Amino acid sequence: MKAYPIETINIDKAKEKQFKLVDIIHQHFDGYEFLQNGDMGVVPGVGGPKYTRKVESVLADFFGSEDAVLVRGSGTGAIRNVMNTVLKPNQKILIHDAPIYPTTKVIIDSMGIETIKVNFNNISEKDEEKIRNIDFALVQHSRQKLDDSYNLEDVINKIKKVNKNINILVDDNYVVMKADKIGVELGASASAFSLFKLLGPAGIGCVVGNTEIIEKIRNINYSGGSQVQGYEAMDALRSLVYAPVSLAIQAEEGNKIIDTLNSGKIKGVKSSLIANAQSRVILVEFDEPIAKKVLEYSSKLGAAPYPIGAESRYEVTAMFYRVSGTFLKSNPKLEDYIIRINPMRAGSKTVLRVLEQAIEMALQRGDN
Repeated sequence: MKAYPIETINIDKAKEKQFKLVDIIHQHFDGYEFLQNGDMGVVPGVGGPKYTRKVESVLADFFGSEDAVLVRGSGTGAIRNVMNTVLKPNQKILIHDAPIYPTTKVIIDSMGIETIKVNFNNISEKDEEKIRNIDFALVQHSRQKLDDSYNLEDVINKIKKVNKNINILVDDNYVVMKADKIGVELGASASAFSLFKLLGPAGIGCVVGNTEIIEKIRNINYSGGSQVQGYEAMDALRSLVYAPVSLAIQAEEGNKIIDTLNSGKIKGVKSSLIANAQSRVILVEFDEPIAKKVLEYSSKLGAAPYPIGAESRYEVTAMFYRVSGTFLKSNPKLEDYIIRINPMRAGSKTVLRVLEQAIEMALQRGDN
């Protein structure tokens, strides 16, 4: 078992991101404004809540993009909004040769989009003709297969070198505030992601990108019911401030867990590694096919048995869960031998204790 996880920022870099975000907030809000919850409604002359627009300006500055817009539907809604505004039904799009994330597949199927697949791990000269004749590319920043190893910046640069006019949308879900830079900072036309995954309120997504795309998204969400209200935007921004440091601590504890597991100190563990599947998690492989029973017992020991928003504000206890559906499509046998663990806000000692006890319960009761 081998994976190529995306490099994450350390605690010091995470603090820099927090401080940068707060500094930009100082530049867009006065002291009295930021202590308010924000306005509501389609404000004349603005087309939406003023506070939502101010938050969007902060996010655009933070990610170095021309503009930003908050949308409903979390990360999926953000991706859908970009595709609905840039693409027409039955068009072709360029994607990675891998299982498509299920909610993204729904968008593709509902629009009748034809997918043209290229292996982003190794874009060859033969692929250039495909790239040259397509107007839109969708690149997932996080991994879709265990053996994915592509570097996002390299993929963006290679695609643009062949077709400088192509629109590139990067699905940055699970990676924002973990990686040093997201797609739009690396030259993509737009990045789409969920703020629910970044401690924000449920259902709020974000698109950062060029002005043309953002304005089109605003135009199709002009009605009051489609708008993200000012209080929601303010809640999302305040929560985002705490995300980078929290995620860096989580990554740090994950590394400690890997070191212990691979030292052979816990019976029944064959190997473990860090992988982006889709969030940054620990994949634990067992000697015996006990994965399902380990999950059953770990939940009785306090571990979360399923995700809510993948690192949302509600997820505190460590999550012990099956490997992702996208990964299972590439290798269904993984389900009996491998689980994924996300420490969430738990420390490494807690995760290791729960795992060891769950394995002992599964083995002692003959569940293998």
